Amino acid sequence: MLDVRRLSLLRDLADHGTVSAVADVHRVTPSAVSQQLRQLEHEAGVALLHREGRSVRLTAAGRTLVAGTEDVFAALERAETRLRRLADRPSGPVRIACFTSALGPLAAPLPAALRAAHPELVPAVHEAEPEHSLPALRQQRADVAVVYHYTHLGAEAPSWAHTVPLLDDPLAVVLPDGHPVAGADATAPVDLRDLADADWIAAPEGGSCRDATLLACRHAGFTPRTVHTCADFGATLTLVGAGAGVALVPRLALTSPPPGVRAYDVGAPSVGRSVEAVVRRGAAGHPAIGAVLGALADAASSRPAGRRP
Repeated sequence: MLDVRRLSLLRDLADHGTVSAVADVHRVTPSAVSQQLRQLEHEAGVALLHREGRSVRLTAAGRTLVAGTEDVFAALERAETRLRRLADRPSGPVRIACFTSALGPLAAPLPAALRAAHPELVPAVHEAEPEHSLPALRQQRADVAVVYHYTHLGAEAPSWAHTVPLLDDPLAVVLPDGHPVAGADATAPVDLRDLADADWIAAPEGGSCRDATLLACRHAGFTPRTVHTCADFGATLTLVGAGAGVALVPRLALTSPPPGVRAYDVGAPSVGRSVEAVVRRGAAGHPAIGAVLGALADAASSRPAGRRP
């Protein structure tokens, strides 16, 4: 019979591409990973890897085996979940990975709320953007991931994941006080076309935040003149307040804007993020995870945007 721990190493090798990276994830030596993978090949009775010098890649048999591992891991977690349900109450550690701008409004209330409702539960919140929290979730280094995706960019949930919508997080146009486009009515939306000639502040290239700004502006008929790049929304707002340019920032990141910054809704078509909680399919019914999902839903419903239907 194939060893489940060795199967997880093979799956992680498919994800990360190198034995060294897998060793880093599991906090073991590369030689230990290689030894376990050779043992897995012995158990399978077929070559799972092509070894070329110091590099390795999966054979067709290896890829076939990896494709079936998610069902194996999900089935094991479902079995564990059924056992946990016998205890009839959430207990034990539960790890919640959450992206930065949702930490305050969504994740920060969780430890106190969960401890009050379930004294035997031990929640731990960790800051992580989706590109880090989803791999951690899949590799069982996290139990719940609070993530986002930009709705106008499109996204497909991983096959191994169970997703729970929490809220919509619209993008706002942030302008410095006195900007010619800034109207007296803060509730009136801004037409992005009126900012076609502005200096823009955007996230660095290669990420969805940058892509979201570019696509929103292109839908308005122009390519933004990006003068400044900044990955941190707080620093972006500071730059806007200093008159360096304009930007699109999610409402979740606008809980405490600095002086000199005004935020406006985007005129049609609106743009924004979908905020979701993600768990592994097999763990969706786990009592501790169910308690976290319920607490997240409560936190999301208290937001002005409200919970998604």
